[in-house]
Amino acid sequence: MKAKAVLYHAGCSVCVSAEQQFAAALDPAKFDVEVVNFADAPDRIAEAEKAGVVSVPAFVINGAPFHINFGASMADLKGVA
Repeated sequence: MKAKAVLYHAGCSVCVSAEQQFAAALDPAKFDVEVVNFADAPDRIAEAEKAGVVSVPAFVINGAPFHINFGASMADLKGVA
């Protein structure tokens, strides 16, 4: 069975680089990869936070969050200071 991997990002250059390099590097035979860009799907921010994402870009793989680099905090994405 394939592992579920969701890459959450905000469309910034750091995030796009993570999408191009990390998401593309995962073996499609082992991972079902979904890319969620909050610019296109802001309604999924709460989902990412519930999964433990505190900044983007970040992967959630089988329910565990993995933060790649600091592009933006979740508070920044929601407009909270």
